[in-house]
Amino acid sequence: MSSPAEEHRRVADAFTTTVEGVVPEAWEQPAPPDGWVARDVVRHLVEWLPAFLQGAAGITLPAGPSVDDDPVGAWRTQTDAVQTLLDDADTADREHDLPHIGRMPLGQAIDMIYTSDVFLHRWDLARATGQDETLDPDKCAAMLEGMLPMDEVLRQSGEYGARVDVPDDADVQTKLLAFIGRTP
Repeated sequence: MSSPAEEHRRVADAFTTTVEGVVPEAWEQPAPPDGWVARDVVRHLVEWLPAFLQGAAGITLPAGPSVDDDPVGAWRTQTDAVQTLLDDADTADREHDLPHIGRMPLGQAIDMIYTSDVFLHRWDLARATGQDETLDPDKCAAMLEGMLPMDEVLRQSGEYGARVDVPDDADVQTKLLAFIGRTP
C-alpha cells in the first residue's frame, strides 16, 4: 500500500496530464456532473480543499491564479502545495479532529477525501475534453469496495448522484462511475 504522499503524487500526476491536455476552447465544454463545464472540474478541486484545510487544520494553501484566467496554473499551484504538505511527515502525520470524518492524521484525510476526488474527477475532465478516460482498475476496484457499504451515507451527503444501472458483467471502472452517478 502506498503512502498518502505517494498516492497523491500518482493520482495528481495523471490529473495534471489531463489538465495540460485540454485545448483552450475545450475548457467550456459540458462536463459531468450536469451543469458543469470542464473548467468547473478544476474549480471544484481548487476551491473546496483549501477551505477544508483552513477550517479543519488551520492550514492556508498558497493562492494560485484564478481558474477563470488560468485553470492549468490554478491546478499546478494547488497540486504542488498539497504534495509539499504530504511530503512533510510532521504535517501529514499530525492528527486533527476533522468535520464529518473524525480524528485522523491529515495525510490520511487528504488521501481519503481529496486524492480520491481528484482520481474520480479526472474521468469527468477527460470525458468533457475528449481525452483518454481510462482509470486505474485496481484503484477503481478498491474505491468501489470501500464505497459500497456506505451507499446510503454517500447518497445523503449530496456529493454523489443517483446510482446508474449497468450490466453485472460491466468492467470495474464502469461500475464505479455508475455507483457515483455518472453515465459511463
